[in-house]
Amino acid sequence: MSTRPSKELDTFPNPNPQRDYTIRIDLPEFTCICPKTGQPDFAQFKIEYVPDAKCVELKSLKLYMWSYREEGAFHEAVTNKILEDLVAATEPRFMRLTGVWNVRGGVYTTVIVEHRQAGWQPAPKVELP
Repeated sequence: MSTRPSKELDTFPNPNPQRDYTIRIDLPEFTCICPKTGQPDFAQFKIEYVPDAKCVELKSLKLYMWSYREEGAFHEAVTNKILEDLVAATEPRFMRLTGVWNVRGGVYTTVIVEHRQAGWQPAPKVELP
């Protein structure tokens, strides 16, 4: 196999750091292991962020998410850990990570975590007719 899972998140310079804009990334194929049962857990992750100086490189993000496939993790813990690692790598103005977990024992779980850079305020929402 030419690619392997990795915990390294690569970045590249934001091409428009003078402007607030939103990057949305959908990751529909996340898997990890339930630490209680050893069974696989499946989730879809949605990343929304306003970059500052750096953006996350998508191939490294894919390999990073893949690195959890054989790890035991509670939904809440792994969602928060992923956000922490993304924030450490990119230092965004704002980032929201939503983990939508597939059903386990008849229960669906959605975990939403956010980071806001100190002092950053979003632009007012624009409503168009």
